[in-house]
Amino acid sequence: MAELLRFITCGSVDDGKSTLIGRLLYESKLLYADHLAALAADSKRVGTRGDDLDFALLVDGLAAEREQGITIDVAYRFFATEARRFIVADTPGHEQYTRNMVTGASTADAAVILLDARRGMLSQTRRHAHLVSLLGIRHVALAVNKLDLVDYSPEVFASICAEFRAFAAELDFDEVTCVPMSAVDGANVVAHSELTPWYDGKTLLQWLESVEVGDNATDGPCRFLVQWVNRPDADFRGFSGRVLRGTLRQGDKIRVLPGDRMSTVDRIVTMDGDRTDAPTGSSVTVVLADEVDVSRGDVLAMADDPPGAADAFQAHLVWLNEADLLPGRPYLAKIGARTVGFTADLPKYRIEIDSRRRAPAKVLRLNEIGVANVHFDAPVPYESYRDSRDLGSFVVLDRLTNATVGAGMIDFALRRSANVRWQQVTVDKHARAERNGHRPCVVWLTGLSGAGKSTIADLVEKALHADGRHTFLLDGDNVRHGLNKDLGFTDADRVENIRRIAEVAALMADAGLIVLVSFISPFRAERALARDLVADGEFCEVYVDTPLSVAEQRDPKGLYAKARRGELANFTGIDSPYEPPENPELRVDTTTLSPERAAGAVVTKLRELGVY
Repeated sequence: MAELLRFITCGSVDDGKSTLIGRLLYESKLLYADHLAALAADSKRVGTRGDDLDFALLVDGLAAEREQGITIDVAYRFFATEARRFIVADTPGHEQYTRNMVTGASTADAAVILLDARRGMLSQTRRHAHLVSLLGIRHVALAVNKLDLVDYSPEVFASICAEFRAFAAELDFDEVTCVPMSAVDGANVVAHSELTPWYDGKTLLQWLESVEVGDNATDGPCRFLVQWVNRPDADFRGFSGRVLRGTLRQGDKIRVLPGDRMSTVDRIVTMDGDRTDAPTGSSVTVVLADEVDVSRGDVLAMADDPPGAADAFQAHLVWLNEADLLPGRPYLAKIGARTVGFTADLPKYRIEIDSRRRAPAKVLRLNEIGVANVHFDAPVPYESYRDSRDLGSFVVLDRLTNATVGAGMIDFALRRSANVRWQQVTVDKHARAERNGHRPCVVWLTGLSGAGKSTIADLVEKALHADGRHTFLLDGDNVRHGLNKDLGFTDADRVENIRRIAEVAALMADAGLIVLVSFISPFRAERALARDLVADGEFCEVYVDTPLSVAEQRDPKGLYAKARRGELANFTGIDSPYEPPENPELRVDTTTLSPERAAGAVVTKLRELGVY
């Protein structure tokens, strides 16, 4: 069977990507009669070429694309010649659809970057070249399209090629080939055109058929990703998955990562019976000689040459969501077949695509690319993205909706991942709790400004202290005088504010205390982070529920009045959102309960939870 090449087409809007793919299919004689008939009918109805065939309609399948004449989604097409099989991804040109372009490029081996010969190098040309390089594509063809509109000028072609090669010299490409083209007329797409007698290089299809895409996945030590623990009955226990690299053989000594478990490959099982080996890309079930603990997401690797395992990395991030990436906010990351908790530090820099300049950034916004230190909540097997797309890439998921919000590419593991370990101590949380005479607990009071959180928290601590309990009160305003005095009130600063307090509260709970936390803490994600930092049963979320109108009437600090006058930006409830708890341990309605009764309800809840 002919080998498969995955490639993408990308470029600015209306550079002719869809037309090019349609022309490739047409000129390669790969369209059936019914396809041609449908194309002819569509061309007359919604085409842009008059009586001629509009080849873009073969690819622009979305109704919105046909109405606007642009590509807004990733369209995949399969075709084949005697030399090769191809899967082509036609990716959008608009900057706001960069995330779609990243999706198409993530599995590609080569890229065709189009530009309009009349307009030359554009911002999007540079953006796409940079993204292609970042995503590990090393073979690029620059298709200088619409050359018919500049009279097939060799000077225009040479000038554009020189400019692109100068820009691409700073990128990590192994090869750049320039092809003069007219996709509409078919010039140099499949066959050489008499209109460009000065060009003796390869046509685009010849380049696609001959480009040498090094498959380093077949080389090097074996990597097998476990996707399922296969145990149909008590007599069989195997691990189903895919060989990411190298060849797995019966009798191989393997190491299970993360961790340091060792075993030997006893059997390689398939639907067609046992095999002695499984090459790259094989989906098989592996039976080990020993009863070792293996889970979904683990990697089986050669015992003498395994990949690394770490929980902290420097990574390139491409942000794909309308809501900003907020440093310190808890997300999820899916790497390989494993899903783990994820946070990113303040970005080291943001990459300005046109200039490749490193610009400072506090957040990453939609379609922006940056570099940051990132942290997983558990060690994962990894390799750098350059060495392995499978073990070096991850997607970032929203913790609450599970929507994909970003993509990451691992540069390297941070040294702290290997050097920083938990130090075991003799006097632990259990011992401190016994001495205190009660269980530790974080009592997290959340609500709008003016809801009464601080008043209620103070009354709760007063009652607990009188009862001989060991407590500490962390109040939002008090903490901003010291630990968090460097933070403002942007969404990013609010996230960091709560992250720090959550860590402090967890340390105090480890000391055996009942910790009262009184913060607006407007975002559910950060309150979920605070809960996750302590053990089950040690977190009590109290929603101090006060309608905005009532809180605004109280306005003890005059903050709502300032916000209404525009003197106070990013004020919760006015121009910054508050996300109320969905399932708090306790809700107190301060429109019907006095502060004293609300505090009594909190104390009663702590007794119900068995804190004391």
